[in-house]
Amino acid sequence: MAAGGLAVNRFGRGGGCLYRELVTTQVIVLNGGSSSGKSGIVRCLQALLHDPWLAAAIDSLIEAMPASMQTSQAGIEFASDGGVNIGTEFRELEAAWMAGIAAMARAGARVIVDDVFLGAATSQQRWQKALAGLDVLWVGVRCDRTVAAGREMARGDRVQGMAVAQADIVHRGLVYDLEVDTTHTESLDCARAIAAQVK
Repeated sequence: MAAGGLAVNRFGRGGGCLYRELVTTQVIVLNGGSSSGKSGIVRCLQALLHDPWLAAAIDSLIEAMPASMQTSQAGIEFASDGGVNIGTEFRELEAAWMAGIAAMARAGARVIVDDVFLGAATSQQRWQKALAGLDVLWVGVRCDRTVAAGREMARGDRVQGMAVAQADIVHRGLVYDLEVDTTHTESLDCARAIAAQVK
């Protein structure tokens, strides 16, 4: 494969291209706090990008789990102050989910991941391990905590305080290819900036 996403050409005697390999983005990982606007960006990306891209959101994983997982210390608990506690059983299912997404990408599907890195750099390292060998675009989705809190209140399906608690901590120590900020920028414009980086 060509380094840096460059095309590699091999030419025959007549100058015709006998072989062409183009490295393409296989996975886009969006990381941002609750109510930062990731879901809207995902929908816009799916509309903008030429090939079909699957959406894989951490919210969908949580919804797929038994209800008992959301009331168990071994699962995932949402505290009244907006904090989130993660247990060992949740981590095991999350690891399987990550491996499944990586397998889909290796099988030829293109996937946009919508996640919240509660463990900051440790969370990114888990994804890096799962997605090893794949061409990944890492995107940080930021939003002012006050604006995110307003969105959280308006949507009404989140524990109050989650957006403020997650706004900064999910980005600590992370390395991105690109960052977007939805505080004053619409989802479509953020998606356009991300799509421009897709190889």
